[in-house]
Amino acid sequence: MLDQKFSQSEIARRLGRDRATISREIKRNYWHDQEFPDAEGYWAMTANDMARERRRRIGKLFRREDLRNEVIGKLESGWSPEQIAGRLKIEPAAKASVCHETIYRYVYSPEGQRQQLARLLPERRRKRRPRYARKPQNPVFPDECSIKHRPEAINDRKEFGHWEADLMIFERVQGNANVATVVERTSRFTMLFKNNDRQSKPIMERLINVLSPLPRHARQSLTFDRGFEFVSWRRLKQGMGTDAWFCDPSAPWQKGSVENMNRRIRRYLPRDTAVLSVPDESIRSLIDQLNNTPRKCLGFCTPAEVFRREVNK
Repeated sequence: MLDQKFSQSEIARRLGRDRATISREIKRNYWHDQEFPDAEGYWAMTANDMARERRRRIGKLFRREDLRNEVIGKLESGWSPEQIAGRLKIEPAAKASVCHETIYRYVYSPEGQRQQLARLLPERRRKRRPRYARKPQNPVFPDECSIKHRPEAINDRKEFGHWEADLMIFERVQGNANVATVVERTSRFTMLFKNNDRQSKPIMERLINVLSPLPRHARQSLTFDRGFEFVSWRRLKQGMGTDAWFCDPSAPWQKGSVENMNRRIRRYLPRDTAVLSVPDESIRSLIDQLNNTPRKCLGFCTPAEVFRREVNK
């Protein structure tokens, strides 16, 4: 139709498309040839190849090194892709903007995986689909396990045997090593154990090994946040019959007992601790110290005293 001198409006009408769609298609895929000007024009096969090449390179972050380095630098500073994209839109000195979906796609592309960019995200996933292509079926954290459905007896600490769990993360130079903190809500009794990495299945197995020796009424449920370290939570039910509850997204304060305990533990295990080199005897000593310190919320009894009393009921 271009060869027949049809206008873009007429082409759009005949193809059932918006005129702007036709205009953008011609502008994006028009072939420019400085050496042979007569070869310039919109050619179907060439346009198709150009579109495929753009799609393969996943947009600006592959084509523009300056923009790519700026985005990676902000990821390393702890910014989320949404924050980066939003800031670039209003930054006067910014040379270009980029959509947050483009950043996510680059992070999870083979190039981004080689640079290990996913570990810089606030919440890492093994792989990611575009936002509007995600399927809600069979979610990792189903709604029926949401903390909003947790019984009031657990929320009010009236029933013993309900725990909260979290991972304490250390500086990046320490790798993926971490310490798991597990706190019983009624007694504030605390257990700690070290992990070499943050894979979910080994962490769930360690939790089963730590809690399964307790009586059934002392290990009724665990509450987690929605970190990828806890995606294998179904193993708890299979391994020792323990239920799992999950905080709302970006609401770790809903498991306040373990969050407060982590702040106490940071006095002894700051973020720069080489955690894998800490002797097991030191971890056991820290556990004893935490559980044998009187707590005002327990009427100045110790967590160990309250825990023993409840276990023996």
